[in-house]
Amino acid sequence: MEYPNYISKKRIPVDPPEFLVDKATGKPVFGTFTKEIPNINLLDSKGLYPFGKLLNKVRYTHWEALELHFDECAIVSAVYNMGVIGFAIVVLFDKREKKVKNWINFVPGSKAKVGANLIDSVTSQDSKNIKYHLHNMFHEGYAEAKINGKSKKFGDIEIDVKITNVSDPSVVNIPFEGGKSLYSQKNLFKAEGKIVVNGETFASNENSVAIIDDHKGFYPFNAHYDWLTSMGTAEIDGKKQIIGFNLTKNQSISQYDYNENWLWLEGKGFPLPPVEFKKLTKNKWEIKDALGKVNLTFEADDTFAIKFNIGVLFIKYYLPFGTLSGTITNADGKEYSFDGMIGIAEDKTTRL
Repeated sequence: MEYPNYISKKRIPVDPPEFLVDKATGKPVFGTFTKEIPNINLLDSKGLYPFGKLLNKVRYTHWEALELHFDECAIVSAVYNMGVIGFAIVVLFDKREKKVKNWINFVPGSKAKVGANLIDSVTSQDSKNIKYHLHNMFHEGYAEAKINGKSKKFGDIEIDVKITNVSDPSVVNIPFEGGKSLYSQKNLFKAEGKIVVNGETFASNENSVAIIDDHKGFYPFNAHYDWLTSMGTAEIDGKKQIIGFNLTKNQSISQYDYNENWLWLEGKGFPLPPVEFKKLTKNKWEIKDALGKVNLTFEADDTFAIKFNIGVLFIKYYLPFGTLSGTITNADGKEYSFDGMIGIAEDKTTRL
């Protein structure tokens, strides 16, 4: 496919390197790639911080998230490692009640284990209130998740799914200031299995889809990003097909050349241009690019939030779930409507 000028040539996927950081120079390889990177060796980066690898390890943040969309609910779950501390989390949005429930368990960082890559690895946390096991088998096109959570307020949750890849992945390594890296891979899947909440079983069907988000890198001391995703099914060319997108505005040194904006269609994925997030009200956002290729409105129904400030450590994190309206126009000129589809967003600010 020949891309228009509003898509940077650096956003057209190329074959991935064997190592994300060149072993001879210690410099990261930045760009957009066609598939999984075997060795995501960001800790081998040189020249990022004083004291070299010691501070690399302290500043390194990595997580893997599994997002699920069933008829009755949408879920964001993850194992998150911030070096000293880690946690597993499951946030469920009940579409019938339009309410959020959550399960979260903090642990020492060593107990929050994020897979080294997506080719054949395990992301896991075995703690008091959450047992999380995600087996990545991307070399065979699938992953499996078994998650159990307990909460005094929200009761019990069980997730048991197998997800199978349906499209091209979004694989990027984005430069932040000072040569620091943010790597991310996101894939769209069909989902099979079940979610059980307090004894009520939600079974998968033809509408059930998933996204995996693998994320590793070095964020600035003062960091912020906005994010919006959607996944589901729609009638395309007279046939029900799986569709989704990922949109982010972070601290990339060049949004035009390096971003993770992506449109998934069943069987193929496409880069999208950089976007801006405009918060019209607390619960209503506009997400657009400069040329109107992305023209979306997101209205939140309920939001999971984490907020705390203890001086040098500050986190303000919002995870709203809601409804989309609007369109995305692909580089070939074809327009896709997202009216009425589920939207999952993040508004995250940290100082740490």
